[in-house]
Amino acid sequence: MITSEPVGAWFWEPAPVARASEDGTPRAALDLLTDVGDTLVALGLVTGEGTASIVLRERRAVTVPRYEIRDVPVGPGDGFGPGVTDAVGRAADVGLLPGRLLTLSLKQAGEWSEAGVGRRAEKRFSVRIDVWGEGAVVLALAAYADAWLTLDLRERPQPEVAAENAPRLAAALRRISELTGSEVDPGDPTRHARPTTVGFADLLVEGAEYEDSWGTFEVPARWKRLMGMLPAPSEGQDFASTTDRPVRYARVRRGERVLGYLWASVGDEAAGYEPRTAAGDAAFEAGVPWLLGLRAERLRGAGALRAWQGLLGGSHSGPEGSAVDTEEHEAASLDALAERSARY
Repeated sequence: MITSEPVGAWFWEPAPVARASEDGTPRAALDLLTDVGDTLVALGLVTGEGTASIVLRERRAVTVPRYEIRDVPVGPGDGFGPGVTDAVGRAADVGLLPGRLLTLSLKQAGEWSEAGVGRRAEKRFSVRIDVWGEGAVVLALAAYADAWLTLDLRERPQPEVAAENAPRLAAALRRISELTGSEVDPGDPTRHARPTTVGFADLLVEGAEYEDSWGTFEVPARWKRLMGMLPAPSEGQDFASTTDRPVRYARVRRGERVLGYLWASVGDEAAGYEPRTAAGDAAFEAGVPWLLGLRAERLRGAGALRAWQGLLGGSHSGPEGSAVDTEEHEAASLDALAERSARY
């Protein structure tokens, strides 16, 4: 299953930069980010596609960056390209002085196998490098799927899936330690799993910390993120977001790529949008206009199913636009549709 929040994370502390204020430090951080990204590609964990961000801020005013550029597209084998390289140069021009923090981050798409079936997620891993103006450096790697776990996030055994994928994760952790000259520090246990120096603890042996961690934590987190993207206030304006009834749904697409599922319940007044987590951040962005469309229909007095039907075949133009299919499908429950959105 694919998550919007990390299943686990690992940290390294490379040797401190003696004079972080020198212009070469941001470029050295980019070189390290490049090396880590290339390592993940070489091991088949990621494709090399993704987005990079560079942010330089004062630690006393972290919400107001002195320089930032976010989500610059990168492709396989392009060394991040001129857009990222130029951005790092501009950050260096601003200056990494004491009291400042430079963050370089990379979200990477990945492909893997589950029982011989190919899967893909637009954010399978993220890599972040923090460089303090005083010289300290921290590198973090986070994973956004359960392919390394012997139990999936709904506590179903999947030892074969873990056996296919976990060895490459272990190799990545080892190689990053070699690159940085530092030992890996597993992050704290998450709601889903416990990171270790070689990947994750064996949940078949230890057992899961929480029952159905995906349904208990990931589903509400996704909905909270979506609601946070809508104009406020919204109290009393939206249909119910949960139901025990069957649901009808239609795919929301950008071109041929499925970003999520617009749904309405059969038999009560619930309707909403399930982001297809494998599509990454775009899945959440695509849901906003359709949730607003459901809200508008409700305020006009339409019931949930009628409001949903009124949006079928609709589209929003532009590079970030999307369209709702006209073809209707039915799922036995909202839980079944939500799980589909996290797996395929």
